[in-house]
Amino acid sequence: MKERTATTPKEVKARHIITLLVENRAGVLARVAALIAAKGYNIDSLTVGETMDPSSSRMTLVVRGDDSVVEQAVKQLNRLIDIIRVTDLTGEEFVERELVLVKVKAKQEAKAEILRIADIFRAKVVDVAPFSYMLELTGAEDKLTAFVELLRPYGIQEFARTGMTVMTRGTKILGKQAEEIGKGTETKKVVGLTE
Repeated sequence: MKERTATTPKEVKARHIITLLVENRAGVLARVAALIAAKGYNIDSLTVGETMDPSSSRMTLVVRGDDSVVEQAVKQLNRLIDIIRVTDLTGEEFVERELVLVKVKAKQEAKAEILRIADIFRAKVVDVAPFSYMLELTGAEDKLTAFVELLRPYGIQEFARTGMTVMTRGTKILGKQAEEIGKGTETKKVVGLTE
């Protein structure tokens, strides 16, 4: 008689948050996305925005995968032209934020409860129509997910989510210490800021 072995559930892939500082040039985003796709990963979230220096942009990617393969992808990203710096923030302390806009049905009998949920989560009402509210909420991924799940029974008509933006806590800046960044450089004045 054959001995039966217990089947193990599918291995849960680790979530990796990767930040990139890149040259602000056409095609950089496509090359980064193509490299990640070539590794067989789907990008769960992607945000890109210009930094204080208009010649560079900051990207935040969220992918799920094996540590060793993601580590290899990070090394390959570092070799791409137009990439200034790449950091895998997995295991680091960071602040994460996302923005969600939710248009929810607002029947007369449900309006007060929807506004109560918005108040609990500190969401803003950004548009009011006779039979709907549009709510805006900024926060961590789990907060946004909980908010949307509480609104789901009322009838979500439209939904948009930005994707995660992150920044490391403390003095660490995209893989370097703040003191190292400031050594030997003059402080630049930013137009519009006063001393």
